[in-house]
Formats: sequence, C-alpha cells, structure tokens
Amino acid sequence: MHFSHLNTAAGILRLYGGEEPFHHFIKDYFRQHKKHGSKDRKRISGLCYAYFRLGPSFPGTTMEEKILLGLFLCAVRPDELLENLRPGWNAAVQQPLKDKCAVAGVAYEALTIFPFTDALSETIDKETFAHAHLQQPDLFIRLRPGYEKKVLEKLDKAGEAWRRLDETCIAFSNAAKIDTLLELDKEAVVQDYSSQRVGAFLQSAVDSSQQPIRDVWDCCAASGGKSILAKDMLGDIRLTVSDVRKPILVNLEKRFSAAGIKKYKSMVLDLAKMEPAGLSAQVLAKAGSSFDLIIADVPCSGSGTWGRTPESLSFFKPAEIDRYQQLQKQIVSNALPLLKKGRCFLYITCSVFKKENEDMAAFIEENGDLRLLRMETLKGYDKKADTMFAALFVNE
Repeated sequence: MHFSHLNTAAGILRLYGGEEPFHHFIKDYFRQHKKHGSKDRKRISGLCYAYFRLGPSFPGTTMEEKILLGLFLCAVRPDELLENLRPGWNAAVQQPLKDKCAVAGVAYEALTIFPFTDALSETIDKETFAHAHLQQPDLFIRLRPGYEKKVLEKLDKAGEAWRRLDETCIAFSNAAKIDTLLELDKEAVVQDYSSQRVGAFLQSAVDSSQQPIRDVWDCCAASGGKSILAKDMLGDIRLTVSDVRKPILVNLEKRFSAAGIKKYKSMVLDLAKMEPAGLSAQVLAKAGSSFDLIIADVPCSGSGTWGRTPESLSFFKPAEIDRYQQLQKQIVSNALPLLKKGRCFLYITCSVFKKENEDMAAFIEENGDLRLLRMETLKGYDKKADTMFAALFVNE
C-alpha cells in the first residue's frame, strides 16, 4: 500500500502541467479513478503537496525520491510511510531543518523553495519566508461584533483545538470543520490573520478623517471579506461593491445575506478596461456619490498565499509580476477619480513582490494628489498565515 500511494502520487504529478490549480486537477483525477477510497485520496494528495512544497529544490532527484524528501522535510511528527521506506529519516522528523537535510544527505543550501527571492519586498526575511512554505498555513476566523462570547462557548463545547491571536482572531488547524460548529459569516468570518490586520488601516482612515466615513467602495470585492470587515468597523456606511465577475457577486450576495448586510449597491465592472470618464459616470449613476473611502484589494500574483497553493512555487512565471503591475496601475488610475478630496484610498495585495507593493505605492503617490499615510508588509510567515501588503493614502 505504501509503494502504491507513492507511485500513484508520482504518476499524478507527471500528468500535471500547472494549467489549473492543483486541487481542481487532483479532484478531477479522483473523479475519473474511483478505486481510491477517502483515506487513499487524502494520503495521495498529501504526498503531492509535500512534493510541491519543495518548489524547484533538488532538480536532479527522481520524482519518487523528491516526494519522500518533501514528506520528510515537511513532517513534524513520525509518519507511517517514512517508517516503512526511510526509518532513519522518520526517527529524525522533529529535528531542526538543517539537521534533517544532513540526515537525508542533501545540502541545506540547495533548498531553493522560493525561487524569486530577488523580487521580494525588502522588509521580508527571505529564508524564513521561503522555509515557511514547508508548512500548510492555518485556518483563521474573525469574530464578528456581538458574537464573541457565543463563538467561544461553542468552540469550548465542541472541544476543537484553537489558539487566539488577538481579541477577534482565532486560528485552527487547516483540517478543522468549523462550518459544522459555527454560523459562518453571521457569527464569524473565515479570514486570514494578515487580512484581518487590514482593520488597523481602516482605523487609520477613520483617525485621519475630519468627518465620518459614509460612502465606501470596495472596487475589487471578490468574496467580500474586506467589505464585511469595513461594515463591522465603520458601522452605518453606504456600501458599494464591484467585481469583474458576475458569479463572484452572486456568491457575495449570499454571503452578505448571512452577514446581515442588506443595504448595498453592486456592479459588474472591469476597472482595467473601461475608459475613466465612462467608468466614473457609471459608478456615480449607481452609487449616487463619490466616495469617502475606496478599498482596492487588487488582483495580484497571490505570492503571499502560496503556502496554500504550493504548486505555484514551480509553475509561476516571473513575467507575470509585470503583467499584474500593469493591471494594478490601470485599476488604480481608473478608481482614483471617484475619491473625494480629503478622503482615503486603501491599496491591498496578497503579494510579496516589491513591484506589486512598494513600487505601486510610489506610483500612486507620483500619479495623483495622494499622500501616503501608512504602509506595511503584513507578515504572516511566522504565524502560519498569509503575507499581505497594505498602503493607505489621503487625497489632498
């Protein structure tokens, strides 16, 4: 059985070309090959992801050997497959990474897990960030106002293991079935720790404003997490959301309903392609006003989240960084004319690349009347969380 799992994982990896997210690919594979039971599917998937977590490290190694290396270097407790195939490795799974490399007979320096370190934001510790990809990030929830006590009581009653990072943030193992314990979006929102820290930027926007923030536009709304956060923090706002994809907004509508957000305006907009004048007219006609706060959680490389999709370590093309930056420039340039004077623009990515982060912050300052109020790389790699970037500007 052990060799069967290893060989099946290697066969799947040889079929995969990176054209789609791996979790979609392997789900389709198992749908077509129904002989694998649930435990087999979980084991085979785990082996594939252990392989991906090494990125392009050890290029001369066979597929099967690299899978075992990945399993060993990622493991934090003894593993049955390692015990059967590499018992010496299995005895060393809890040793430091350098020692594990020595046990496996590979050079620690050959761990080129994240191959794009030269493109990273300067504030990121390159080695710590790269090695963080060996572990799957945790699952995080944000407690919503008024539900803190109720959620904690439910968690204590269920006996689910969790840790609290701050007053509203709770972390779980990624395998936790919290949807069976909580009323998600009503009582708590699934939201990464670093994403929750964007709340500090919203507070800075409040602190910098002479008047209350009422009209808010989440211009790249996606699943609506930042909108729910803004609603929870800012209170009675007139919310407008937009996204380029209508199905996303349909799902957002369901999520808002669960969250109790009923009064908002929604638009399908491609901010990267519309002419600024036409876009402004369309948004103003729908929203009825320009905005006190624009939240631009822009499309990006997603490089700060690759701990969740480690196949990107092997298949991402560096040229995509420039493509995303151009997209970000277009979106920002089209959105800014709708920002009121004296009001705030919040730029967000889940990228770790300087071109998408600090360079874009400089672009925003240089190409408008905006002044940077606050900028930070929201590091999550030391907390089993994503890494993000946020920059807050005021329109002077």
